[in-house]
Amino acid sequence: MPKKERKRLQVVISEEQDALLTRTAYELSSPERLISKSEVVRLAIEKIARELGEGEHLEEYRNLLENEDVADDQNG
Repeated sequence: MPKKERKRLQVVISEEQDALLTRTAYELSSPERLISKSEVVRLAIEKIARELGEGEHLEEYRNLLENEDVADDQNG
């Protein structure tokens, strides 16, 4: 079966965010299956998009994005 075509995205993250990704991947992993940081990012994208589609957590996400540690440095 051919692999799904995927787009590549390079994102600059802080050391703290990288540590959060690593910790989350470790916590989601099991002895049978290791979860990669890329999988965590894809899961987060899907979860956020689903929640926004259902009208959930909109203001919470907006407030998080106003935080300098989360917002894109090119936004302003």
